[in-house]
Amino acid sequence: MADIGSPEELASLIEGKSDDEINAGVAERGTEKVLTQIFEGWAARFNPDRAGGQSAVIGFDITSPEGTHQYQLKVADGTCEAVSGAPEPARVTMGLAVPDLLRLVTGKLDGMQAFMTGKLKLSGDMMFAQSMQAWFTQ
Repeated sequence: MADIGSPEELASLIEGKSDDEINAGVAERGTEKVLTQIFEGWAARFNPDRAGGQSAVIGFDITSPEGTHQYQLKVADGTCEAVSGAPEPARVTMGLAVPDLLRLVTGKLDGMQAFMTGKLKLSGDMMFAQSMQAWFTQ
């Protein structure tokens, strides 16, 4: 199956599509494969200067028609690593559906708007969730 490629390619994949169409397109490519690519891309956009030497584990519970997929971004020593599963306690955990995750990472959905409308659920350190967004380039 084809990689999702750049954020621009991902944006064109979801543009104008319903949640069901996005879920079907992701499932066709392999949900775990697509999510792994998204989180590896997210980790690659980590800017250590913006993190100011802080360390944290950021958890994600991503729901799809197949179930919940857990991922973590582990920030330590100026690096960020994407990890499948939830091997460590997270400082904050974000929960959202696959279509909303794709919209969030492509800039089609604002994080605060997603939270206010219930599309993004947070548990843990909510103030940290707001500040850590700046750790990643868009």
